[in-house]
Amino acid sequence: MPETVRIAGVQMDVQIGQREKNLARMIEFLSQTARQQALVTVFPECALCGYCFDSLEEARPHAEPVPGPSTQRLAEACREFNTQAVIGMLEADGPRLFNSSVLVNPLGIVGTYRKVHLPYLGVDRFTTPGDRGFPVWPCGPIRLGMGICYDAAFPEASRVMALDGADLIVLPTNWPPGAECTCEVVINARALENHVYFLAVNRAGEERGFQFIGRSKACEPSGQTMHQARPDGEEVFYVDIDPALARRKRVIRVPKLHEIDRFADRRPEWYGRIMEK
Repeated sequence: MPETVRIAGVQMDVQIGQREKNLARMIEFLSQTARQQALVTVFPECALCGYCFDSLEEARPHAEPVPGPSTQRLAEACREFNTQAVIGMLEADGPRLFNSSVLVNPLGIVGTYRKVHLPYLGVDRFTTPGDRGFPVWPCGPIRLGMGICYDAAFPEASRVMALDGADLIVLPTNWPPGAECTCEVVINARALENHVYFLAVNRAGEERGFQFIGRSKACEPSGQTMHQARPDGEEVFYVDIDPALARRKRVIRVPKLHEIDRFADRRPEWYGRIMEK
């Protein structure tokens, strides 16, 4: 296993209802990040179609099944560029609509995550809560978990993925004004408490009165910030991660005097209260 692998984040503007234009731009970005040897490139929440739809009826024509036409084209691009991608989209499954993120590689769909925690905001007012939990998928030499935006506010989601072996948790997001604390504090906390790499990729631009705040962020397992993107405008950025570091849960700061293992030191027998409604 290589010591480090390169991960790319694309903080991009998204045009609501313009799947073809958004997909074409994602493929252009993917060509760029692949040239920089990125193992996987992460795009924002609903990057394929936009987010601020006003009704289920308006949103439905912009959703697709998974697999579907857009994920097929993305797989073809991944095959051409020899890379992988995580994209945010609206997933159609019969009458239901899900806010989903999809991991695609040169062979096709690796995994799909459906957003579990839904705020009263944008298209999430009309989508169905995710019904598949928080899986972890292989992504080359790393193990990758996916959340979406508001999921970061619920520490249980990241903890489940970390317990199931995630080295990296990615969070496609659409942070609007009011989400500054999530950006500045919560992403670091999720990385620290689970001793994993955490990459949140926000969007840029304005959509139907919401000016998205950018500030995509990557954090290392110590909770320290590796990179924070600009607060406005598009940005492509890269971080190199060491999966072996994420797997060494015991942190030795002073041998035999200051050693921490946030997994071995858990006391789940006392956590039952969080399972109660």
